Amino acid sequence: MKSIALAGLLAVSATFAAAEGVNHKVAVHVDQNDPAVMNMALNNVDNLISYYTEQGDTVTVEVVTYGPGLTMLIEGKSPVADRIATMTMEHEGLTFDACANTLAGMEKKAGQKIPLMSEATVVPSGVVQLITLQEDGYAYVRP
Repeated sequence: MKSIALAGLLAVSATFAAAEGVNHKVAVHVDQNDPAVMNMALNNVDNLISYYTEQGDTVTVEVVTYGPGLTMLIEGKSPVADRIATMTMEHEGLTFDACANTLAGMEKKAGQKIPLMSEATVVPSGVVQLITLQEDGYAYVRP
């Protein structure tokens, strides 16, 4: 009798979980100053958000940039600035991380402050951010 009640409870729980949808978490890695790679990363983000939304699920995406890929988030230099601005407004769970280590190195080399796009969030280390996200259950994507 207890096993029937437990089976019924599990079925009801599964139904509620399916109705609520699943929250997927994805980390996207960009470390190249290549417009094709940056656009591919953004295409991946658009496609996965569309897919999961159609499934009734939610998705949280962090695009993590470092090294030459930080150019993706530099004000006035990003070849994908318009896409980033539009996508950020369209997708609530989308963030763009900029590596503080890379930024400091660029600023030292340039001898001046490097302005980032308003959509950028500075994180202490891009590599550490990717590791932390994966430890927190984020799927890892590198275009």
